[in-house]
Amino acid sequence: MKKLKTKKDILNLIKKDKWMMNILRIVNYLNLPDWWIGAGFVRNKVFDYLHGYKKRTKMNDVDIIYFDKKDLSEKTEEKIQKKLSEINSSINWSVTNQARIALWKGDKPYKFSKDGLARFNETATCVGVKLNRNNNLVLIAPHGIKDLINLIIKINPLSINHKEIYIKRLKTKNWKKKWPKLKIIYS
Repeated sequence: MKKLKTKKDILNLIKKDKWMMNILRIVNYLNLPDWWIGAGFVRNKVFDYLHGYKKRTKMNDVDIIYFDKKDLSEKTEEKIQKKLSEINSSINWSVTNQARIALWKGDKPYKFSKDGLARFNETATCVGVKLNRNNNLVLIAPHGIKDLINLIIKINPLSINHKEIYIKRLKTKNWKKKWPKLKIIYS
């Protein structure tokens, strides 16, 4: 197993995964503004790889984020989820417009999807991937990839007011059982 050191290493890992590439193509087809697939989609792939797992760890959902400040309707998100389910019903799709989420969370308005992604609960979860206009994979990681590739779970400094949510997620996600090499930081 090759050690992961760079974003390019992570992208190469994703590029070799037919299931992930198919999901990326499906979402790319919808042509959503400033879209990314984030959270467990990338995190789980990296954690599975670093644990030497051949079989994918089951995911609760595939988190798609996009940014459209002109349409803040939750109904639009539901329509997108429905369309995705019509294309592939085997996946539990979760779609959120980060322009709406900023208002819901009481944050200052976001300017891009990346602003919302930067506020996911754990630094290793603040990663997103998409296909660009040239169908090349692109990865963003607002807090870098250091925690992700070093199997570190810690609270995102931008989510510090949500420590109770972080602690609850640690209990309910059961990550240490799924990936025993994880280093979990509780404070």
